[in-house]
Amino acid sequence: MEEFEYEEVVKATENFNPRRVVGKGSHGMVYKGVVQFKENNSYRVVAVKKPSQGLQSLHDNSKLQNEIRVLSSLPENPHVVNLLGTTSGDDDHSHKLIVMEFMPNASLHDLLHSNETPPTWPKRVEIALQIARAVQFLHQAKPVVIHRDIKPTNILFDSSWNAKLGDFGLAVRGVDSVSQPAGTIGYLDPCYTTPERLSTKNDIFSFGVVLLEIISGRKAIDACKTPASVVEWAIQLMGEELLEEICDDRVALPGYMVGTITRLLRYASRCVSENEDERPSAAEVVMGMENCVVKRVRVPVWTCVLKGLDWLRKRKVMMGSVWQTQKRIRCIAEEEGEVDGGEVDGVGEVDGVGVPSGKISMTIREVLDDVTLD
Repeated sequence: MEEFEYEEVVKATENFNPRRVVGKGSHGMVYKGVVQFKENNSYRVVAVKKPSQGLQSLHDNSKLQNEIRVLSSLPENPHVVNLLGTTSGDDDHSHKLIVMEFMPNASLHDLLHSNETPPTWPKRVEIALQIARAVQFLHQAKPVVIHRDIKPTNILFDSSWNAKLGDFGLAVRGVDSVSQPAGTIGYLDPCYTTPERLSTKNDIFSFGVVLLEIISGRKAIDACKTPASVVEWAIQLMGEELLEEICDDRVALPGYMVGTITRLLRYASRCVSENEDERPSAAEVVMGMENCVVKRVRVPVWTCVLKGLDWLRKRKVMMGSVWQTQKRIRCIAEEEGEVDGGEVDGVGEVDGVGVPSGKISMTIREVLDDVTLD
């Protein structure tokens, strides 16, 4: 992790110019900037998090310090927005800035609810799997890391449109925390009512809500809908076996995706179960989703192979027929006195095979009319 001079980072953001604002985190503003990394003497576009000012500053600065503490304990991971560095200095928290990976393609919330073109179904599955892998990475850390605020606004996209989990302001390390329950309404596990109820299952509930949001295109809480909760609405439809009615109707669901989406809905149902014991682990979800993707991809691949073999078979039949045709033409030509058993004059090409041409061309066409393929 790199250490930057405070003035250097301030300059990179043009003194926190409002035009450089790219978002708002749980503990302050996020700015775009370009900083130099001393390790390899390279320049890189980054996101700079600046703590809040005013009445909320003490609370928000503690979140910033917590994010630094949690992320600095983790190795880099392709499914998490990684911490790149912090500003050096004393204990003056107002001069503490954190430098993160820059994510240029906004959030999952924007993609689902603000974008004119909703994501395709294969892309939704890919996003869901990437988020599941991020949760698995955190839950398999030693000590375990519980994010506590998994939601679409905290899922960001890099330049290649890979989804990454960010904003670790509420994250905790270990399950023996005395922190009061925290999270976002709509994604917060209803079972997480006291500090003692903190567990990885809290994140699994939040992930289940996000999964329903990805599949349905509905927000977690929408006062304009009845019921307002996407969980309550989806569980009711699943109980009636009306799974396809949950799917976002802005994008037609291809037939080859029905099985995969149905499987994801089953996982989402278990993730948001009121019974914590019924909720799967992140590792189980990842394994199940990967199997879904493999099964979905395998059919088109074998279809291509079979089509190729069928083409080769037909090609073989056709080539055999052309050779037979050439022999028949030679016999006809000899009978008509055009050749004397020697080579045929005026050799042309039929699919790469030499055949006579010229005076007996009508005979060739007549013979070729007899050639059929299975």
